[in-house]
Amino acid sequence: MSNSEVTYLFDPLCGWCYGATPMLDRLSANGLRVELLPTGLFSGAGARPMDEGFAAHAWANDQRIERLTGQTFTQAYQRNVLNVRGTLLDSHAATLGISAAGLEDRSRRLSALKAIQRARYVDGRDIVTIDGVAQVLAAAGLGDAGDLLKAPTEGLMTAHRELVGRGRALFQRLHADGVPSLAVIRNDAPRLIGSNALFGSFDNLVAQIAAA
Repeated sequence: MSNSEVTYLFDPLCGWCYGATPMLDRLSANGLRVELLPTGLFSGAGARPMDEGFAAHAWANDQRIERLTGQTFTQAYQRNVLNVRGTLLDSHAATLGISAAGLEDRSRRLSALKAIQRARYVDGRDIVTIDGVAQVLAAAGLGDAGDLLKAPTEGLMTAHRELVGRGRALFQRLHADGVPSLAVIRNDAPRLIGSNALFGSFDNLVAQIAAA
């Protein structure tokens, strides 16, 4: 798969995106370039309170994702994230942190995403505030991105708006029905890979990418 590239549409607060992360690692390990584009699904107008009803719905869904993918959703996450009232499901800070990590080297977006996902779903840590995300990035060896997140430059904010704008535009162009979504773009013509392929066999995913 060398010299091939796919585009991955995601939101860092999407449990299904966390479930798909091992497949992204396998694609990268097999020579495929994966460009990460955030869609801002749970930021801005998409942010919402973490109320009891949503928390129960999320936990039930997360258990399904864990059974399907083997990705861990811990009791610490349930206790310290889902069951804490007065907080928001808001991916702005996490998405901006990912933009900061990839500002000079886009390959670092995946490292930042994985660190943020682990902090939330495994360690039960705060990733909906700037300070919380900055601490996660620093612990993952991305302290420069964490510092930039706490004192964002106009260059970062411009790059962030452009990155999310690209993600949203591609999402709409593909008529995708949610994240995660995967696209193959050849001759400026994007083709959507069904998200189910991210949760099935690796060989089937590779075959779908090659045929797109």
